[in-house]
Amino acid sequence: MATFIQTLNPTPFGFFDADATFQTEADAMVVFVKRKLGDDILSVELTKKQIWACFEEACLEYSMLVNQAQAKSQLANLLGVETGSLSGAEQKYPRENIEFMLRRAEPYSIEAGLGGSYTALSGAIQLEQGRQDYDIYSELKDEAGNLIFSSSLNSPRGRMKIMEVFHFNPQAAYRFFDTTSAINYLNNEFAFESFTPETVFYILPVFEDVLRGGMLDMSQRVRRSNYSYKIVGTQLRIFPKPTQDNPKKLWLRVQFGSNPLDPPFEDNTIDGVSNLSNIPYGNIDYGKLNSISRHWIRQYCLALAKELLGLIRSKFSTVPIPGSDLTLNGSELVSQGREDQEKMREQLNVLLDELTYTKLLEDEAAASENLQKILRNIPVPNGRAIIIG
Repeated sequence: MATFIQTLNPTPFGFFDADATFQTEADAMVVFVKRKLGDDILSVELTKKQIWACFEEACLEYSMLVNQAQAKSQLANLLGVETGSLSGAEQKYPRENIEFMLRRAEPYSIEAGLGGSYTALSGAIQLEQGRQDYDIYSELKDEAGNLIFSSSLNSPRGRMKIMEVFHFNPQAAYRFFDTTSAINYLNNEFAFESFTPETVFYILPVFEDVLRGGMLDMSQRVRRSNYSYKIVGTQLRIFPKPTQDNPKKLWLRVQFGSNPLDPPFEDNTIDGVSNLSNIPYGNIDYGKLNSISRHWIRQYCLALAKELLGLIRSKFSTVPIPGSDLTLNGSELVSQGREDQEKMREQLNVLLDELTYTKLLEDEAAASENLQKILRNIPVPNGRAIIIG
């Protein structure tokens, strides 16, 4: 009789044909399946190739279920990595990272003005005396005098979003430290004594400077025009109305809607792992599986073979024999085989769910809490041991 190694194309896909351990167990699996199905009493209508096909399918099923469970624990760490040949990351313990959380937080950092992945542009509007309203789409220009909205840098063009308007109240510090300001003299006269004119400073606590700066800032807010702006559509209205003969420029920082699949810089992670379908998980090597895994595969192979035998026997419900008909148990074998498969998959999924990294952390936290409770109840003389909690 031909062995597994001597047979040409022994399995349909050949994923494990080169595995020495799989080759050895394949021949033993034929004996195991046939004896479990009663071949010593009644011939089992299964060929070696059919049993080997069931063996291969059982390995693929186990590999798929384990990889699915592993993806629950590792997907966040593998997002963005190269997919490669879609294999090589199985059965590995990758280092943890927070790239997924940082990527999710990027939009919020952009809105807060603290960074992000999309380019922001700076431009200015030339203010005019007595004019409050300006069109940001037709008047906002870059340093070279080109319109920001029509610039080729903003392709494809879209809605322009204002991120920041550099229109602030004058800082109180200029009044606080300007030696030519009359307010400094008043501060000295009324016992504030922050410093005398020029550079002769008194040594005072820092809170004196903080309180005095706050007083000057509040004075500007209450007694002077408030600096603010309002944006409606394409119009920007500034307060107060410019009154200088030669007003300065008003600078803005703007941003255009960017394509999340085509950022302004080269980002290879966009083409990397994005979901369960392209995680670089290959089939698990049968030779690297432990006894727990191999036993599950053997039992699942038996369940597959039982279903297959039932399908074969179901083609003929009865077989005529001299003086009677022989009824075959095809439908019963099909039902039993499918029930066994479903039960085994369910049991394995429950076990794998309990072994995800998140679940392990929860179990460790519960164990630590229980340990502290136990240590609190241990009678130990004071000063002789470390008491937790």
